[in-house]
Amino acid sequence: MKTIKLDRPAAPDDAALWQDDELLLLDQRLLPQEEKFIHCENAADVASAIAGMVVRGAPAIGVTAAYGVVLAARDAWRGADTGWKQALQDDLSRLEAARPTAVNLAWAIARMGQRIQTLADDADPEPALLAEARAIHDEDIAANHVLGDLGASLIEKRTAVITHCNAGALATGGYGTALGVIRSAWAAGKLTQVYADETRPWLQGSRLTAWELVRDGIPVSLLADGAAAARLAAGGVDWVIVGSDRIAANGDVANKIGTYSLALVAKAHGVKVMVAAPTSTIDMHCPSGADIP
Repeated sequence: MKTIKLDRPAAPDDAALWQDDELLLLDQRLLPQEEKFIHCENAADVASAIAGMVVRGAPAIGVTAAYGVVLAARDAWRGADTGWKQALQDDLSRLEAARPTAVNLAWAIARMGQRIQTLADDADPEPALLAEARAIHDEDIAANHVLGDLGASLIEKRTAVITHCNAGALATGGYGTALGVIRSAWAAGKLTQVYADETRPWLQGSRLTAWELVRDGIPVSLLADGAAAARLAAGGVDWVIVGSDRIAANGDVANKIGTYSLALVAKAHGVKVMVAAPTSTIDMHCPSGADIP
């Protein structure tokens, strides 16, 4: 795994790039100070990048894992003495174990696994699996645009909003879930201001959400996590908009630490809370939030 720099500035939708038959991941640990990409040569590199927070956000992790399966199949096809399907099983398990909370990871690997089962044992699997991974990527972007427009339609008047962590293009295939709503609402003239919680301890709000919104020209102010309650009490903020790593069958939502306290404060001040996530984030096999790893 090596670090490279592109000959252009990084963009918010650069979280995972399949370029010239290689997987490049924007190293989100370095933003906003540095814009460098991790070149993943195999599935082990992808698993390490997911576990190490190079890429984060449930949908983006799912997209990245799908491309990781492509790399695993490439290596299995080139080097297997038995059969390529059996040879890549360890890599699939390694990828799935990289981040247990984000259900999109297991979902993407399961979908790629279903595609694997339809392929012949004596034909190169890479083209078909790359097409499937790209479909997962493209479908996520399309879903985020739908999510954005649906969420924006719920905002009835011009207002400011607060978001926690980063549920933007960096956390997805592109456009974003919570930030997709914010982008659509801004385009519709419904937003006056976005407050981005700093989101400790990884500071995804200050390093990533603020970076994305500044790049898009959307007014954003960085908010210390502990100041959110006072800001809501002061008025002028009608919505808290967040994403999710996993949604349990009973509707419980797991998002970054600090989301629960923000939701309680929002309720105390009559501020609405919106969770924007694709259906791949819903885990019907998980009864409640207490069962989310």
